[in-house]
Amino acid sequence: MSNKYILTIDQSTSATKAIIFNNKGRLIYRYNISHKQYYPKPGWVEHNPKEIFNNTIKAIKEAIRESGVGLDDIIAISITNQRETALVWNRKTGEPIYNAIVWQCKRSADICEMLEKEGLGREIKEKSGLNLSPYFSASKVRWILENVESAREKAKKGELFCGTIDSWLVWKLTEGKSHFTDYTNASRTQLLNLKELKWDQKLLEIFEVPESMLPELKASDEVFGYFKIEGLHSKLPLTGVIGDSHAALFGQTCFERGTAKATYGTGSSVMMNVGKEALIPSSGIVGSLGWVLKRDVSYVLEGNINYTGAIIKWLVENLELISNPKESGVIASSVMDNGGVYFVPAFVGLGAPYWDSEARAIITGMTSGTKKAHIVRAAEESIAYQIKDIIELMIEESKIPLKELRVDGGPTRDDFLMQFQADILNVPVVRVKIEELSALGSAFIAGITLDLWDNFTELIALRDIDTVFTPQMPKEEVDRLYKGWKQAVRLSLSRLT
Repeated sequence: MSNKYILTIDQSTSATKAIIFNNKGRLIYRYNISHKQYYPKPGWVEHNPKEIFNNTIKAIKEAIRESGVGLDDIIAISITNQRETALVWNRKTGEPIYNAIVWQCKRSADICEMLEKEGLGREIKEKSGLNLSPYFSASKVRWILENVESAREKAKKGELFCGTIDSWLVWKLTEGKSHFTDYTNASRTQLLNLKELKWDQKLLEIFEVPESMLPELKASDEVFGYFKIEGLHSKLPLTGVIGDSHAALFGQTCFERGTAKATYGTGSSVMMNVGKEALIPSSGIVGSLGWVLKRDVSYVLEGNINYTGAIIKWLVENLELISNPKESGVIASSVMDNGGVYFVPAFVGLGAPYWDSEARAIITGMTSGTKKAHIVRAAEESIAYQIKDIIELMIEESKIPLKELRVDGGPTRDDFLMQFQADILNVPVVRVKIEELSALGSAFIAGITLDLWDNFTELIALRDIDTVFTPQMPKEEVDRLYKGWKQAVRLSLSRLT
């Protein structure tokens, strides 16, 4: 199978990519299409599901056409996707009854607050591993059923399907033949029993979601259906379906207990492999699945951050403080330090470990001597501080020391950010040569499914390290800076203002 390829769909918050990998795990070609973000009200974020599907089809076709890879040499299509983003569609017509509600959206905060007041938060976390939050899919689906005309009635009649973006793409690519999701995406809905690995009847009752709406659960290395590409006589299997953060963990070959990764994107996900048994943390991070394969299950601790790479985009597009994101690290390094300035990017509240959907973004510590570079540096540093917040809790909960942090995503090309991350964590930060770790992890699983690779050992051998950033900052300076960050966060939290 030396000339065989896997085409991976990486459907993210901001764009849809079609990426072709060869049997060496090398990226051969990438085609990217952005989609529109909708903000109907402050704190609300939506995507058009039909636009996402149409972009997926276009990306597949263009990647094949422009790469020059022969159709007969592509053995599978794998899918990795933005998680928690949820939608509901008519199972007969295939039409979405409302836009997809994005993971960042906080519109269902009232639903979560009501359930918390009813004393259900602890039970929900014990079953799902997740803190009760509008971040996850369950409250989004409930919001749609409560606010879209006739939706509740149609759902009770079994006329509606719901799912995360992976389910939507699988259903559309198979022309309505397959309504499936993988366990990792399911684990982020707040409807899956994390220990029993099945839809939980009590959680369905709490969120008032009929089980008939839900997709069937599958391991990521099962075949989810088949897709017919124009010009190819046979249909391609859809496999390697896995949520993007989990896929990045797999792509980083974090196969051993205690290995950890951080994916930097619009937001960020930090994951630590904690082994074969679920760990339900007591603190502000959550328990989740690393992956479920037919012969392997791995659990993780995870923390999610709403705004990381999006902070830099905000500096470019909203403040027009810099002209493009690539300038950010250069400008940040033009000053010796942050000048006492801290930036807490709570534009849609704060995720882990604070879980305060009403927190507000602030810039604090400015003086008459504050320059543009100080604000840019504070924005960059805020990304690393948020990662540290989560790592500290993971170490405390798991009792596992962190030896290194493996990183991926576009913002990792920023050397200033990566060095500061290593300094503030006081551990090496390891950047690999390929940015597309979510897509690679999905392709790895598809390749294992179809015997392109035999085992995890072969995948580890394919890992290609680019740079190791080693900590250089004195501990006293780290402690001083981090104390300043904690003080700034306290000012942004709604319960303390």
